[in-house]
Amino acid sequence: MEYRSIEVNGGTLAYAEYEGTKGVIIGVHGLTGNNKQLHYYAEQLKGEYRFISVDLRGRGNSSEATDNTGIEQHTQDIISLIDALNIQNPILMGYSMGGFIMGNVASKRDDVKGVILLDGAATCTDHQRKIVEPSLGRISKHYETPEAYLEEIQKIYSNLGVVWNEHMESVGRYEIARVDDHWENKSDENKIRQDFQSFYDYKPAEVFAEVQCPVLLVHSTGGIGTMPALFLA
Repeated sequence: MEYRSIEVNGGTLAYAEYEGTKGVIIGVHGLTGNNKQLHYYAEQLKGEYRFISVDLRGRGNSSEATDNTGIEQHTQDIISLIDALNIQNPILMGYSMGGFIMGNVASKRDDVKGVILLDGAATCTDHQRKIVEPSLGRISKHYETPEAYLEEIQKIYSNLGVVWNEHMESVGRYEIARVDDHWENKSDENKIRQDFQSFYDYKPAEVFAEVQCPVLLVHSTGGIGTMPALFLA
């Protein structure tokens, strides 16, 4: 696996690339995630497929989010990445927010081989807002040490039913940086909230009416800790 970056639309997209020969899968993470969120998919598929896992703008090692950040802006970044890397007939994989983006990308291109939606690209209501928004406050907090941040997100993930392990710790360390005398999340909470708000402008029926390739939808129906599933049937 190699970490790379590319200039698109006036900014930089960082991504992890895993070698493979059968075709190209481009993966995009969820709202507050980064390329490491798709680690297990990449590990399973590498060798067979070239797997490119992207840090969206405002996450990981990519440029900061733009003033007009939202599903459409991220869509244009992925389209530009496909063209800049000269990728032919990509398979698009999106988790949660990534599903919204990749569905949108597929609706605008006729060369996509297939789309894999990992619990995303659905109609949103107050149901999603009640589940997502309580966890966003950590993004603006200051922490004395990386360990203090890791301790907080470990509690958050444990409450969501996610098992904490070495990989989850690496995700946490990747999403923070030292700023002056403290540590903080690399993302801007206001921009993350702006991205989340753009979910509510998304019209799945209109988007997928324009998608011509096969679509695999993985819908998670189990609870998130003590909360219900993020997306309803």
